[in-house]
Amino acid sequence: MISEPELEGGAHFETAEVLTEERAPRPPRPRRSRMPWLWALGGAAIASAVWGGGLYAFAGRQPEGVDLRGYTSVEDLCARAELKSLEAVLGDRSGSGAGPYLDEPTLSESSCSVNFGKGEREQDVQITYTLHKQIDPGPEFAARAKQVDLIEPVGGVGEQAFFSGSEDGGTLRVLDGQAVLEFSLYRTYIENEKGQTVERGAPDLSGLDVPLTQDALALLAALRK
Repeated sequence: MISEPELEGGAHFETAEVLTEERAPRPPRPRRSRMPWLWALGGAAIASAVWGGGLYAFAGRQPEGVDLRGYTSVEDLCARAELKSLEAVLGDRSGSGAGPYLDEPTLSESSCSVNFGKGEREQDVQITYTLHKQIDPGPEFAARAKQVDLIEPVGGVGEQAFFSGSEDGGTLRVLDGQAVLEFSLYRTYIENEKGQTVERGAPDLSGLDVPLTQDALALLAALRK
């Protein structure tokens, strides 16, 4: 048996000392550096500046304009069209009148009607000048001419030219760069005193392509002044 003294002399737990012992203070947490935020803010600022600069450069960079080769918009087309060759065939120039005028960033167009001769011999030629300021009319010019039966090519005027005519007149369409000219002249008819429709006594217009071509060359030069 174990005697009481042995029980009393047993080892004691030193729990009181452990429980009452103060814990050592924790080391202070290291302060988080502000540098990552500064780097982030700095990176955003740089990216914003680069993006803004790129937009500015893009907005400031204008596309290259179309080479108009000296052609400009002309409101008073009749003043530029002297038509000396037609005058020699049809008689003195007796009057003229301007048609509607269009002038937009992409396109300008003006027209003119010129009268030659007097009385029963009076004839008139219609002229249209179109300046394409952005789109190249060249690739479709021949197709457009064919659409209205202008199938006879004419050399020596502009880059391309087509004509269709008969003894009653004809139409000439010319392409030079961004400019398109069209001349149209056909024998006109009037009513006589009896109310009958008769043709005016104009000369034979079967060779009209020659004076039209000469006047087209002169007008193209005048439109570049």
